[in-house]
Amino acid sequence: MSMRTGRAARAGQYAALLGYLVFLAFPFLWLLSTAFKPARELGSLHPTWIPENPTLENFRQAFEEQPLLRAAGNSLTAAVCAGVICVLIATPMAYVMARHRNRLSALATGWVVVSQAFPFVLLIIPLFLILKNLHLINSLWGLIMVYVVWSLPFALWMLVGYVRAVPTELEEAASVDGAGKLRILVSVIAPLLAPGIVATALFAFITAWNEFFFALVLLKTPENQTLPVVLTHFIGAEGAADLGPLAAAAFLATLPSLLLFAVIQRRITGGMLAGAVKS
Repeated sequence: MSMRTGRAARAGQYAALLGYLVFLAFPFLWLLSTAFKPARELGSLHPTWIPENPTLENFRQAFEEQPLLRAAGNSLTAAVCAGVICVLIATPMAYVMARHRNRLSALATGWVVVSQAFPFVLLIIPLFLILKNLHLINSLWGLIMVYVVWSLPFALWMLVGYVRAVPTELEEAASVDGAGKLRILVSVIAPLLAPGIVATALFAFITAWNEFFFALVLLKTPENQTLPVVLTHFIGAEGAADLGPLAAAAFLATLPSLLLFAVIQRRITGGMLAGAVKS
């Protein structure tokens, strides 16, 4: 009886997992199907999943109607810079938080977690005023600063888990050989943190690549706008969307995030588990 119950429970778990995967995959599959459909099929009263006459016309129109390459270049610049700067700041901070454990460190860790709960709307006005005083409104560097600050808490949380997984005996041996704290961090800790550093940098990259709200508010001129903002230009003033080109552009914009997440998802999970297990 217990074996049957266990099998039924496992079957139910697999069914729930399958349903969840279908739920997650539905928007992407619909986007992919729409991107290759001609205008006649998009207006059909009986739409089909698989395009009857697949076409690349939507992709051609998307590149002709909007400066997608320039916007993708802006997004790439912001995402790469945010990822690199975030890692350069988070790595030494994570080392200090992981190795010097006291009330201040515990308070900092708690603040890191709580800060992720702040809504964007609560932050945008003070951010806007700060960047205005620094003359960084409508600047990619101003946007990069915002992305670094926004990604830093989670990056710290990830890297602290990786640092705690490194045996302290290695640092003690290097210290006996005369290495200072900076030398230990660069020569001993950093190479062992390579998987965590890569995962953290790619997390910051994906966060910046997909971000829309801050870019919409802080970037004014079309020359500086990022890809998520430019995608909204396919929607007219009356709310009517140029559906085919919009789907094609959105599909291309989604691919980098999907590919990068497929590469790093195990490492992100490993970092999160390491942070949870190490006390």
